[in-house]
Amino acid sequence: MPKLKTRSGAKKRFQVKKSGKVKFGKALGKHLFTHGKTPKAKRTHRGTGHLKDMDAKKVVMELFPYGAK
Repeated sequence: MPKLKTRSGAKKRFQVKKSGKVKFGKALGKHLFTHGKTPKAKRTHRGTGHLKDMDAKKVVMELFPYGAK
């Protein structure tokens, strides 16, 4: 049987930490100044975050065929 491929999109978007948490880049932060956003929205969409446990489990099990490396 051939090897399973890692989902390239998931590989680019998620990083699995040693603790098992899954780190991701927040959405809606690329064009902060092109249209009106409140200062609170600009702060909250900045940087990275961690997925909830249920979502992290889905990412590891479904998107990475052999689990997280």
